[in-house]
Amino acid sequence: MKYLSQSFFSFKSFPVFVFLVSLVMASFAHGQVAGGTIQGIITDPSGAVISGAQITVSDLVTSVQHHANTNSAGFYAVPSLPPSVYSIAVQSAGFSRKLASNLTLTVGGTLVVSLSLSVGNSSEVVEVLDTANRVDLDTSSISELVDSQTIRELPLNGRDWSQLITLQPGANEVRNQSAIGSAGTSDVNRVLRGFGSQMAISGTRPQQNNYRLDGVSFNDYTNGAPGGVLGTISGVDAVQEFSVITTNYSAEYGRTSGGVVNAVTRSGANKLHGSAYEFLRNSALDARNYFDAATIAAFRRNQFGASVGGPLRKDRTFYFLNYEGLRQSLGVSQVDRVPSANARQGIISAGNGGPVTVDPAVVPYLAFWPTPNAGLDPSGDIGNYRVATNQIGNEDFYTTKVDHNFSSRDTLARTFLYDTNYLHQPDSLNNLHFVNADARTFASIEETPSLALRALLKLRPSEPFEPNLI
Repeated sequence: MKYLSQSFFSFKSFPVFVFLVSLVMASFAHGQVAGGTIQGIITDPSGAVISGAQITVSDLVTSVQHHANTNSAGFYAVPSLPPSVYSIAVQSAGFSRKLASNLTLTVGGTLVVSLSLSVGNSSEVVEVLDTANRVDLDTSSISELVDSQTIRELPLNGRDWSQLITLQPGANEVRNQSAIGSAGTSDVNRVLRGFGSQMAISGTRPQQNNYRLDGVSFNDYTNGAPGGVLGTISGVDAVQEFSVITTNYSAEYGRTSGGVVNAVTRSGANKLHGSAYEFLRNSALDARNYFDAATIAAFRRNQFGASVGGPLRKDRTFYFLNYEGLRQSLGVSQVDRVPSANARQGIISAGNGGPVTVDPAVVPYLAFWPTPNAGLDPSGDIGNYRVATNQIGNEDFYTTKVDHNFSSRDTLARTFLYDTNYLHQPDSLNNLHFVNADARTFASIEETPSLALRALLKLRPSEPFEPNLI
């Protein structure tokens, strides 16, 4: 099941609250899952189906096993598997045991692995390679995957992983509506469009897309792309992979008529793994902007962080922690139109050769407008005022994920994300200072059904859970 919250009444009460919600909801929540499915048909050498064959699906990263049996049609299915690399072992009385290894399952994907067993002793093991069908035979949807190596290794401006959506066919970035100055420079004040990168997928509007993390929609308040006030989605090192589904997706996604961006958070493994990093951007390496004066506006951006994942209990409980910080100081060359010194004294081009009277009530307010420092218009009434202002932006992004396997048919995954960021910037005259601040809280719980939980809550008859049935 899934649970999503934007704010919590108390961090101390949050674990208890999450536990109670997971107990209440686990027995009747079925829909949005972030995992994939491995399925197929088991046959004998003559092509006849084998019912009752025992299927063991093993995660080669965490050593967690999942079990199923083929039904009367020889079909099996193991759903809700986290993206990883798997092996499948099939055995049945009177047949040799068959093993298929190194099967990569992607987020939201369906891997069709059909095997033919050979007559023989069950102690014999026949290993086969390249058994997964490379063509999606389960759905008619059109989608592409962005894997973990692509996410972390490709250079991204601001380390915004949503930029990789544009690598997919039919996905195009839409320029955000911004506050535009007279010189054509812009800032990140969107006009009712949120802060994330706006994407048009298959020709639809940016507000018609559905962004999902671990199976939960996390669109922003405008139903657009999630993102902080700096205009980016952080957490590159916390995303394992994501898919972009452009058309013909199944009803389990829903909630949209545009594209579906389906991301999944990284998990821990039996082996301890981690990373630490810092990225620096400096104006000393920048080219001169057209509106810059002789000196390039100062720009400093530091993005730093660390991640670590590993086992709390080998083969059973795993954790993953990630932190990313951003500190930015951006100099912006601002150009605005201001009254000239003559105009302040009533000497204007429309004055018919003589000065006009300046209302005494207006005179005190002229002090708010600086005098031109970048040239006058031919009329002499107004001129350009150029000033270098400084935008200060900070962000702290935290991700925590814990996975626990009660058994091969009962697993629990919990994700918690907290993002706080702000942007402090002056206006084009360097008089007023504006602050945009944002804080996002996200939590997700996913649990596969369990007999013990159903019996405990008595919310549903305790029928056996058989994911292998069609």
